[in-house]
Amino acid sequence: MRVAIIPARGGSKRIPQKNIKIFCGKPMIAWSIEAALESDCFDKVIVSTDDKAIADVAKSCGAEVPFIRPRELSDDFTGTIPVIKHAIEYLESQGETYEEVLCIYATAPLVTSKKIIKAYRQFKESKASYCFTATNYAAPIQRAFKINSNKRAEMFQPELFNERSQDLEEAYHDAGQFYWGRAEAFKQLIPVLSESASPYMLPRYLVQDIDTPDDWVLAELLYQVLQSKGSLDE
Repeated sequence: MRVAIIPARGGSKRIPQKNIKIFCGKPMIAWSIEAALESDCFDKVIVSTDDKAIADVAKSCGAEVPFIRPRELSDDFTGTIPVIKHAIEYLESQGETYEEVLCIYATAPLVTSKKIIKAYRQFKESKASYCFTATNYAAPIQRAFKINSNKRAEMFQPELFNERSQDLEEAYHDAGQFYWGRAEAFKQLIPVLSESASPYMLPRYLVQDIDTPDDWVLAELLYQVLQSKGSLDE
């Protein structure tokens, strides 16, 4: 038994109504719901939200909204795993038990059903607790610097200044799209970024955070280009 859970809290401040704002012709959350449904991987696709407007849009897109998320799990500081844990335990209280769970973000328009399926295969083959989307940093993180109190550059690792880029270890980051996981791992609040997880690698051009209005514009342009070239599933 598998369930897809899409966390979608209301009250976005930097991009008002971000989860249901129209993105390339559809409410943002519709892209995640449709990808989950089209994958045919799930017995149920649900949305966890505290917002009636989001709930109404989610239902119109084919998802179920079996509960309204409690206020204590809807503030700016609540992490994703506790929200997924709550959803799993709510479903269990209704007599529904799921062994495998996909957490897919509501703002992941570059996700496709094929990626969900491919990552699921990796999840099963790896026997890991989680499988999540990841990509590599464009530049060596060892060369990162900060602006100090004197408005000057200060390297985090100045001892590596003279190292060649090709000699520095490559680094990766969470692509922030979706997370396959064992229900028990979510319920035990096991961290995703750990030895319990298998990263499903994506090329950088398929990854775009959407946290600011500028991010939104970039994501729409990226989607349009990838869609026109048929490159979304690469």
